[in-house]
Amino acid sequence: MHDNTYHHPRAGWAGRLLSSLANCTHFANARQAILARLPFLTLHSDVSNVVYMSWLVDAAAAQQLLPDGVTLWQRDGKTPFTVLTYRHGHFGPALSGPLRKLLPSPLQSNWRLYLDHTPPGTPALPCVYFLKNIMDSLPHALGTRMFSDLLPTHLAGNMRHQVTATEAYCSITPGAGSAPALEVHAAIHAEPSLDADWQQIFGNWQDAVSFLACQEAAIAHVPRNGKLAYGEISLPIALEQVQALTVHSAECGLLAQLPPVSTPFAFLVPQVAFQALSERLL
Repeated sequence: MHDNTYHHPRAGWAGRLLSSLANCTHFANARQAILARLPFLTLHSDVSNVVYMSWLVDAAAAQQLLPDGVTLWQRDGKTPFTVLTYRHGHFGPALSGPLRKLLPSPLQSNWRLYLDHTPPGTPALPCVYFLKNIMDSLPHALGTRMFSDLLPTHLAGNMRHQVTATEAYCSITPGAGSAPALEVHAAIHAEPSLDADWQQIFGNWQDAVSFLACQEAAIAHVPRNGKLAYGEISLPIALEQVQALTVHSAECGLLAQLPPVSTPFAFLVPQVAFQALSERLL
């Protein structure tokens, strides 16, 4: 199974202190004991320019990164691995109403695998397994580490995300920290297309996009107690607005563990209203 221990991207005593806070199991256990008795605080964000970059990878290698009892979705020994990178739009509690516009809009990158089914005792929803979560904001990275079990967040040493009328560029530089490296450069293409590897699995471009993007639930492993965190989300993506991307170059820090067996498949979601609806330990 992969390691999600937090290491701060900058060395020194402050970095060591922040790493200790992010990895503190005593705080996490106390927080979970308190918040489990309270209603979940729904979170909302007007997300923009979501760059989806996916590879078909070796399913047996990918399964090794998951805890026992969690089963990958796969076909012919292949399974999708997706990195999506985007700009939040005033990420915060939905109940803050118009005041949410005062909240910041950090960058985020989420790295995930797709599950064959949700865990026992949960609704049958399209579900992903969170491998990594990276943000460019220390308050958001530390906050999700300390107050959520679902998002194993790492702070990037540096993070860039730029989308123009013709191109998309994303990069994550780890620094001395635990964030994985990423660099993606792609062109926005007028005509959607799907190469033979992806056609064999999904048939057509729209079905591939729908499978990769339209998720309603997620899980993550919680190392301190060996349990799974489960959460439900709302991500109403308008498929007719999704734009095809042609990949010029792509480097990803997890591909050494997840050997790709296809060319990368990429697309852009210009905007979507995201909501985090629930989170609990199973």
